[in-house]
Parts: sequence; C-alpha cells; structure tokens
Amino acid sequence: MADPIAFCITELDDGGAERALVRLVCGLPRERWDPAVYVLSGPGPLAGDLERAGIPVQGLGVRSAWDLGVVGRLAQALKRRPPKLLQTWLYHANIAGRIAAWHARVPHVVAGIRVAERRSRWRLWADWLTSGLVERHVCVSASVAAFTAKRVGIPRSRIVVINNGVDVEPFRRALPIPRAELGIPGQGPLVISVGRLDEQKGLPDLLAAWQLVAERVESARLILVGDGPLRNLVQPPPERVHWLGRRNDVPRLLRTCQVFVLASRWEGMPNALLEAMAAGMPIVATHVDGVRDALRDRHDGVLVRAGAPRELAEAIGAMILNADLAARYGESAARRAEREFRWEAMIAAYDALYRELVSGRVDPKRVS
Repeated sequence: MADPIAFCITELDDGGAERALVRLVCGLPRERWDPAVYVLSGPGPLAGDLERAGIPVQGLGVRSAWDLGVVGRLAQALKRRPPKLLQTWLYHANIAGRIAAWHARVPHVVAGIRVAERRSRWRLWADWLTSGLVERHVCVSASVAAFTAKRVGIPRSRIVVINNGVDVEPFRRALPIPRAELGIPGQGPLVISVGRLDEQKGLPDLLAAWQLVAERVESARLILVGDGPLRNLVQPPPERVHWLGRRNDVPRLLRTCQVFVLASRWEGMPNALLEAMAAGMPIVATHVDGVRDALRDRHDGVLVRAGAPRELAEAIGAMILNADLAARYGESAARRAEREFRWEAMIAAYDALYRELVSGRVDPKRVS
C-alpha cells in the first residue's frame, strides 16, 4: 500500500517554483506514495494539473501574511489525512507547515529552501528559530546550501542539495513564433528575459543596461516575460522594449529570440535559466547563488557581477554581435541541461530522500 505524503506550498500561481512542485508531486511513483497538496492561499491556476493526475488539492484561504489561523487549519487538515511525511515549499509554507506538522504529530518534515534570501533578516531569523521542527532542509543548489549553513545557522548534517530540474524535450522541439504575431517590427536581434518583475530579478539593472545596448545595436529589441510588483517600470514599455506579461508559450518564445538574459541580484537556482539552457540559448546572467552552480562562465554563457548594468550591457552586446561564440555557448548550455538538470533526476532524488526518512535508513552521503 502506498504511503500517504503531504505537500504544502504558499500558492499555486504559474511560477517556476510552483511548476517544480507540481512536476515533483505528479512524478513520484504512485505505487509508493499517495500524495495530497495543501495551498496556503486558494488552489491557483496550477491546481488543475494536480487534480487531473488524481491528486487532491486543498486551499486554506489565507487572507494575509499575518493570518496565523492558517496554521491551525493546516494542522486540522493533516490530522484528517495523516501523512508519513510533509514537504513544504516556499518561505511562508515552510514556516506555517513545520508548526502545523508539529501540532499534527507528522513524523517527518522536509523544508524546501529555494533561494539565498538577502532581502529580509527577520525571515532568516524565523527560519532558524523554527528549524528544529524540520528533519531535512533541501536546498536547490550548493550555493544556497552554503548560504543556509552560514547565514541561517542550520547544521550541515540536516541540509541536502537537490538541484532544480527542467523538461528538456519541449524546449528542444519548440518552433519559433513569427515576429508579426508578437507585434515586433523589424528584423534585428531579439533578447529575452523571463521572470518575475521584482527587485530580486534585477529589473532596474536590466532596463539600465538595455539603454546602453540599444545605443550600440539600434535594431535590437528586448522582450520581457512575466509580471510582478515592478510592472510600473514597463508601463508603458521603454523604447525598443516589449513587455508580454505572463505567457504559457515560453519554449516557443525562447526559440524566437537570439539571447537570454538574467539580471538577478540574488537567486536559488532559477527555473527560467535552466529552461533557456535546455533551449540551447546563448545566455548572459549575473554571478549569484545558484546561477553560478548551473552555468559555467565562458563555457555555457557569460556571467557578470550583479548590480552592474554597464557590465551586463557589454556582455549582451558582445553576445549579439558574435554569432559564432553565441552558438558555441548555446550548444554547451543545452548539453549541460541534458546531462545535469533533467526532471527525472530531481524527482528520483526526492523520492530516495523520502524513502530513507520514512524507513529510518538515511544515507549519510546524501547530506550536504
């Protein structure tokens, strides 16, 4: 009989972290695991993918970050369907989930740490204060693991590294979108950035860099995909910048463009970067946690300092103007995505960790 297992996530919007959880839950062997998913907010747009796979999803109706009643609602849900293990995903779910699991007497709790949090010290303090309620902390990259041990103070013996994954095939097979369908005139090079319009993703740095790129390559255009709190910076879009909002055809958009850029100020291991690698795109990104674990500088792309728009602009311009070098980087990135970051490897690693914890036979080699 399959063991009941529970997952708790802050929300199920169509973002990289949320899609990763859905892929993990749907990919676990059903003869071994009987999953259920709890969402602090409402079910969200990705809930349908889980429900079509026969996985129950329950929204807990959180009203704000200070809705402490969600902990009790989650604890009650866990008592009604007692799991052998709870996996939490994203910061608010990590904190609420571990407290609820303690109240519900869940035997094993695993937290997912998806970013080296550099915006809020109180988040790090809250994570440390409640970390004793967690058996294992899964970090998405070696850099995030090092940050978690040093800055949060979690012992290395309770940290596990499991890299994010990417479904290579859709990005390899995708066909470009005609420019006319996107409303982009001309024939010049297209540079694309996919991600949340947020301080973390370095949108102000990217827009400042793009002004310099546009002066150097007048025909180039920047495509932005995503939404977020800094949308006012692209409403209306600056000259030669096209904001497409959220899209469900990212593989085709990547295949339409010539260069991918990621200007993040801090990261974990960005799904958008792995997707660009899978698409075989020439990449310019910042040298931050997680990114430097996935992308080798001057092998699979070019890494520059975070918060340095001029360096970012120079690297983007060089990639646009040197097609042969760009092609070599793109080919190398695609091979690395295929070799190191497939979904199947990520799912297998979580499955093995869960089996070890539930059985009580933990492999000491698995800890960071």
